[in-house]
Amino acid sequence: MAPPEAPAAAERRDLHAELDRLAGRLEEAEGYLGIESLRRRRGELEAEAGRPTLWDDPEHGRAVTTELGRVADDVDHFDALSTSLEDAQVLLELVEEAVSGGTPDASLTQELEETIDQLDARLGRLELQSLLSGEYDERDAVAEVHAGAGGTDAQDWTEMLLRMYSRWAERRGFVVEIDEVTEGKEAGLLSATFIVKGRFAFGLLSAERGVHRLVRISPFDSQSRRQTSFASLDVIPFLEDLSDEVPIDEKDLRVDTYRSSGAGGQHVNKTDSAVRLTHLPTGIVVSCQNERSQHQNKARAMQILAAKLAQRNREERQAELDQLSGDRTENAWGNQIRSYTLAPFQLVKDVRTRVETGNVEAVLDGNLDEFIEAELRRRRAAG
Repeated sequence: MAPPEAPAAAERRDLHAELDRLAGRLEEAEGYLGIESLRRRRGELEAEAGRPTLWDDPEHGRAVTTELGRVADDVDHFDALSTSLEDAQVLLELVEEAVSGGTPDASLTQELEETIDQLDARLGRLELQSLLSGEYDERDAVAEVHAGAGGTDAQDWTEMLLRMYSRWAERRGFVVEIDEVTEGKEAGLLSATFIVKGRFAFGLLSAERGVHRLVRISPFDSQSRRQTSFASLDVIPFLEDLSDEVPIDEKDLRVDTYRSSGAGGQHVNKTDSAVRLTHLPTGIVVSCQNERSQHQNKARAMQILAAKLAQRNREERQAELDQLSGDRTENAWGNQIRSYTLAPFQLVKDVRTRVETGNVEAVLDGNLDEFIEAELRRRRAAG
């Protein structure tokens, strides 16, 4: 007797039910994203963008074209998903016809499964966007990493975090600009300031704000003992022009110049081009060393200082906006949001959401979306 045939892929997976669920999720997305309202808004913005006098007011022109780009992206993304879902439904009909005709097509079935998996991932990204509805979530982000307890290991860990978030940003197509680094005495970094540019950069990175704990065999210990070290990430929204919201009096600033250190091109370590600003009334200190000239470094440092002062003002005006940067915690034991264990076993575990993975290397290489999405969902559930 011939062995029974293996069940077809369409029978192993209920592809019909999977497509129905995807269609339901897309219909829900149409509601919470307000697609019909976005279509109307797109028409209004396109009409405004077509006015010959649009750029008579450059600030208004930039605002209109920026909003139009974002609205168009949302509508086009949704429409592309709708088209892909329709194509998948046609493909399902072909698969079912082949099965009912007694000639199942394995390649056709595999194509449908792959299409469904891709749709599931794309819908997941669209659903993640619905979690980012804060006033500043769509903005670029000013991020800082700081070494905490743990000596040289903590400074090395700080540099590892900088690389991790840079790789994460690159994966998402964001642009990273490193504005200032303070190198450690033996290795790594004491701190670094970097700007992440891309839609929803702040909203996404805000889920990562806090203390990060690393456990590993120390490469700096001659006896190869296990070491625990800490580093933190701080994030605020970066707004290009805050001159109206945050006027800064030059008399309130102490300006120090010094030689740049670290990566940055031929000008590094040759001129006093790096700039450190101290805002005397608040004590806020901002440094920038990545630009080509002292003037450019000062301009960028002023932007970051304005963003920090704006953040301070928002928190003073409205207590609930504290969530933009979270509660300040000590960069040491007991305050971590996530632990990264490299020895005696390998595990990354988020303290807040309990999400974990044994693939530590992937996480350190920027694979953070699962952790970020879980934290955003936890925040929404918590109200």
